[in-house]
Amino acid sequence: MGIRAVLWDIDDTIFDYASADHEGMRAHLTAEGLVDGYDSVDQALGRWKELTVLHWRRFEAGGVDFREQRRERVRDFLARPGLTAEEADGWFERYLGHYEAAWELFPDARPVLDLLAGEYRQAVLSNSSIHNQEHKLRALGVRDRFETVLCAAELGVAKPAAEAFHAACTALGLPPWQVAYVGDQPDIDARGAVEAGLLGVWLDRADTGGRPELTRITDLHQLSRVLRGDTRFGAPSTFG
Repeated sequence: MGIRAVLWDIDDTIFDYASADHEGMRAHLTAEGLVDGYDSVDQALGRWKELTVLHWRRFEAGGVDFREQRRERVRDFLARPGLTAEEADGWFERYLGHYEAAWELFPDARPVLDLLAGEYRQAVLSNSSIHNQEHKLRALGVRDRFETVLCAAELGVAKPAAEAFHAACTALGLPPWQVAYVGDQPDIDARGAVEAGLLGVWLDRADTGGRPELTRITDLHQLSRVLRGDTRFGAPSTFG
């Protein structure tokens, strides 16, 4: 028997995280009177992303809990190490309000989720927290498409660790070889899934290519054929 279930990444896979992040940061900097502190929104967002990666790695290593890594991000971003937990939480909550106002699914997400529902079980495995991702999926109107939502903050292990993928397979009651994982990161998502024994699919929306060892799609409408083992899309650039 072939693939029976599809595990999904969320951010920049079905949810247009990059656009929402940019618009949310622009609105937040304006509301907080911080626009003059950076040359551009892109510069501010670049700094925010650097700090996100830095503090997420601390969380992964067990050096700080999920909520505290958010507070440390805010303190570093504002260069205010003495900010209290309440002040940092308040700043982050205001940022979230602007960010959430810009939330949208990618245009191909809902049609493909609905198309696959008749043939495959579907679930989520995300390097985030269940509070964040459950809320996001409900706000976007697609939570009911997924049997379960598993997140690194609660699992205690994050992609690309094989244990994260195996935990999701266990939750589905399926062996890894019957599960596909779809995500936008070639190493964290696709390669990590493959090394855990799943079918890893890299969603390369920008069509950057350059990873011939990975199964690659550029649009979610191509996914159903990949799940059936058909990689002949009629265009040699689809993979590679």
